[in-house]
Amino acid sequence: MGAQYGYVRVSTNEQNEDRQIIALNTAQVPEGNIYMDKQSGKDFRRPMYRRMLKRLKQDDVLYIKSIDRLGRNYEEVLEQWRVLTKEKKVDIVVLDMPLLDTRRGKDLMGTFLSDIVLQVLSFAAENERKNIRERQMEGIEAAKRRGVRFGRPPKPTPENFEQACGKWEAGEITGREAAVECSMSTSSFYRKAGSREKR
Repeated sequence: MGAQYGYVRVSTNEQNEDRQIIALNTAQVPEGNIYMDKQSGKDFRRPMYRRMLKRLKQDDVLYIKSIDRLGRNYEEVLEQWRVLTKEKKVDIVVLDMPLLDTRRGKDLMGTFLSDIVLQVLSFAAENERKNIRERQMEGIEAAKRRGVRFGRPPKPTPENFEQACGKWEAGEITGREAAVECSMSTSSFYRKAGSREKR
């Protein structure tokens, strides 16, 4: 039997990875062999996953808490599973789904069952990712209809803006000079001047 590795993924810095770490510790995965990405599961362009992939050798065992921690893109999860189990000849253990333990059932029926379970779970993971995205978009649209503004709040208009703008409109100074007077970037000055004209 080879070395034991663990992979942890959370989508954002705000999400907590403790449950996954505890599960890997319970499985007795050495702390130095646990790799973690704080990144979306939409693809496998993740630095720590790639680093771990380079270290994995034949007969090593990779532990993950659940299949959606590996990824949320149906086709890519199936492809990575193939790369790990067929090319790298690594065993995979999905801790919350005992049927997805490639150390067991190496016969044709065992492989068949685990392949079916993997496909169903991978599909469910991608479907959930799509649902999350749709719910986010619906939430954003609803918030916009309520008048919620997104992005950074606009900077307050400098006190001398009207004066500088007047001088610029009169041709006394250039837009760049007016922007410098207002301690603004030239593009910000022109944008604010343009919105002022529309009012």
